Amino acid sequence: MAQTAPPRDPPDHPQPLMQPLLEVQGAQAPPRGCLLSGGASRRMGRDKALLPHPEGGTWLERTLRLLLQLQIPVSLLSRHERHLQLARALNGEKGSRGNPEAAGLPAPITALVEPPPWEGPLLALHRLMERYPEQRLLLCPVDMPWLTPQVLRTLLQAAFEQPQRIHLAHDGARLQPLLGIYPSSAPIRAQLAAAVEGGERRLQGWLATQAMQPVRLDPLAIRNVNRPGEAAAATSAAWNAQPAT
Repeated sequence: MAQTAPPRDPPDHPQPLMQPLLEVQGAQAPPRGCLLSGGASRRMGRDKALLPHPEGGTWLERTLRLLLQLQIPVSLLSRHERHLQLARALNGEKGSRGNPEAAGLPAPITALVEPPPWEGPLLALHRLMERYPEQRLLLCPVDMPWLTPQVLRTLLQAAFEQPQRIHLAHDGARLQPLLGIYPSSAPIRAQLAAAVEGGERRLQGWLATQAMQPVRLDPLAIRNVNRPGEAAAATSAAWNAQPAT
């Protein structure tokens, strides 16, 4: 039986936006940002990851750059070659300045080819945990186009005191489990592997067996966009919410 605590509100005094994540995390190793973009985008009618973002580039590029701003290692898992090409191109931008890690710049992106079968985010999470054991995975979807660095930092800060517990984004009405901190500890890896081997493919189904901590975040920033009308509405709402200059 899963143990789910009430949603935790953001701290009254969050850490400054540009404070290095290593300082926020203290002695803990930094998490690894893991972007999922292997879906078929059937409801959108076209590849969501390649939609143009008003801030420039595609949704995929914008989200990868967002994760890089946290100065953590980043991995992209996708079956789509174009996605992997864009990730490698971003690495090229970093590589043109020499060794980014030695220079104190954001870590490069690891582009991972997702092998078949392609059966949803639970199997993708299992593959990431097997590749990155004993790390904390900041799982992130490609279809939250209005995520912000501060929202991601708030999630990471909430998970700081309980590094071995799953922490999931909550919009005030429901969980958004594709955005969360998933510790790749031996017990969680074993439980996930057993569930996958037993035929489980629903992320929510597996999470129902896990202890987790919801973290309340800005509902607009973590809005999941699946259909063309939702994309237009999200764009309009996001721009209307920006402060006047």
